[in-house]
Amino acid sequence: MSREFLDLPERTSKPRHYGLTMAIDKGLPLNYFADVVRGASDYLDFVKFGWGTSVVDRNVHEKITVLRGEGVDFYFGGTLFEKYVLQDRFDDFRTMCRSYGCEFVEVSNGTIDLNDAKKAEYVAELAKDFSVISEVGSKDQVKSENMAPHKWIGYIGDDLDAGAVLVTLETRESGQGGICRPNGELRFGLIEEILASEISVDRLLFEAPNLELQSYFVKRIGPNVNVGNVATTDIIGLETVRLGLRSETLLSFEPNIEGAFQERL
Repeated sequence: MSREFLDLPERTSKPRHYGLTMAIDKGLPLNYFADVVRGASDYLDFVKFGWGTSVVDRNVHEKITVLRGEGVDFYFGGTLFEKYVLQDRFDDFRTMCRSYGCEFVEVSNGTIDLNDAKKAEYVAELAKDFSVISEVGSKDQVKSENMAPHKWIGYIGDDLDAGAVLVTLETRESGQGGICRPNGELRFGLIEEILASEISVDRLLFEAPNLELQSYFVKRIGPNVNVGNVATTDIIGLETVRLGLRSETLLSFEPNIEGAFQERL
């Protein structure tokens, strides 16, 4: 359907530098995956092959071919990076990524005992050959809740200084851990402190696996917020949230409504 009859928020166009959408592939069958990507490629910037699914998914090469054909980038989940580091196979990780023709790699420490300073060193090393997307925040809910906002901000800054092109704020696909509390509630104070820091919001990727989180970030930051861990079934739905075409944001971008978001490009 044509958009010409509606006043909708301006969206960045591909190749985007912000306003990014990252969807997570949990091991979809190839034909289903191809249909999803081809049907939503205008609104999709990255597919992350979740955790270690790429090791057991026999269709990864074919999926990458589909993504390249549709102008969608990809990377392997940070948990896979952590597995390589845990087994002292960092060089093998780099070789593996090269063998798949990766442009992007993810570096995280959400599960293993890897301090953030050492993680930043891995970011710097990989940034010599790849565009690095780092991740801040633990999958352990207690550890994440106890990490003070100033530490989050410091770790984000360290990764950017080390060469990361984008820093992901962790939230598991369950909507728990990282920037969310064990009950799934967003840590609003943490987000506000990060937004009030000197870090550019365009360098942050907010993991938001459910409608509630997606709607919050679109309303709080705008239609061109970077959103990740989106279910493959929700890519089109997220775009409607960005454009004010779903009830959660229907009133958010109307200029004649007091308090509506003032977008920026």
